[in-house]
Amino acid sequence: MSLLELLRLAMSRLRTSRMRAALTMLGVIIGVASVVALVSVGQGTTSSITTRLSALGTNLLTISPTNNTTTNKLSLDDATAIAALPSIGGVAPEISTSLTVLAGTTSTSTTVVGTTPAYPTVRAYDVWQGSFLTDASLAGNLRVAVLGATTAANLGLGASDIGTRISVGGLPFQVIGILQPKGGSGFQNPDDMVIVPIGVVQKYFVSGDTVRTIGVSVSDPAEMSNATTAITALLRDRHDLASTATADFNVFDQTQLLAAASSITETLTLLLGGIASISLIVGGIGIMNIMLVSVRERTREIGIRKAVGARGRDILAQFLVEALTLSLLGGLIGIVVGLVVSALIGQLAGWGFTFSPATVAVAVAFSLAVGVVFGVWPARQAARLDPITALRYE
Repeated sequence: MSLLELLRLAMSRLRTSRMRAALTMLGVIIGVASVVALVSVGQGTTSSITTRLSALGTNLLTISPTNNTTTNKLSLDDATAIAALPSIGGVAPEISTSLTVLAGTTSTSTTVVGTTPAYPTVRAYDVWQGSFLTDASLAGNLRVAVLGATTAANLGLGASDIGTRISVGGLPFQVIGILQPKGGSGFQNPDDMVIVPIGVVQKYFVSGDTVRTIGVSVSDPAEMSNATTAITALLRDRHDLASTATADFNVFDQTQLLAAASSITETLTLLLGGIASISLIVGGIGIMNIMLVSVRERTREIGIRKAVGARGRDILAQFLVEALTLSLLGGLIGIVVGLVVSALIGQLAGWGFTFSPATVAVAVAFSLAVGVVFGVWPARQAARLDPITALRYE
């Protein structure tokens, strides 16, 4: 019997038992949709993190204290000393806090970052309108502010509002610039912040003279390793650390962070796909159960077919194609559902729709595998039926 004839028989059988076929496919639909959606979510997370880290530049070093105790800290003097090292393109110490920003009657809660004029160079930002902090504003602790793109949008401010006054933490500040958007949403959105001179944050909002992090831009990415070694030696000397003492700071290489983040999210994607695939196995068991019931119900039909010359392999092929048809149709529907769900999640999460042809191909292959694995036993049961016994079955 040709494959086309087998497919025709399978579709005819499914049409006569639509409700049973739909319920049988439901397990596969849910399984495939879960796999596609969760894997897409994992890939979207990976893409979002990779994009954000890459946007900061591959020549970035971030220095942070190992903890926040009074004896374990970074200072502005540390940043000044690092800037004097060779191959350093820029140094931007940072202090941040969360405050309410008010423009007219519109308010928003955002991160206020105190830093220096080197911040755009170090963190790879561009000014869209106006200007950035200057040495004069830094030296005079002027209350001036540069807005991230998201913060400006939340406050309803645009190019024409450069020079206007806003309230940051209850104090008046003058808006001198708005940054180009990097793209992002949700927690730690790189466009949702207000940048002010670091001395202003230390004077009005955060007590103490320590800094949260020091960002360092290396002039040549090939010198990243040498720069890291030089910075480590300098800070150990400045902090009076013995050669055997544990460093009270960490130096993070942006490329290392990118590789680590990608590795973690890829592992998460595999874990999510593995968990979701369990529901596919459950769907396969449902197909096997229904096919076994179908064999019992169609025992007399099988006997008649064998009596008129059908061979065991014909019966095996017939029931196996039926199982494959159920699993493949369920898989295709599940793929569509999974893609729609992943698109919705991507829009809500802010990373957009991440489509992976490989994921779809794997889902189709998995669906066919489920049909084969869980369809072989019922098909063999049907093929092994004795025709005389089958004809006597009522």
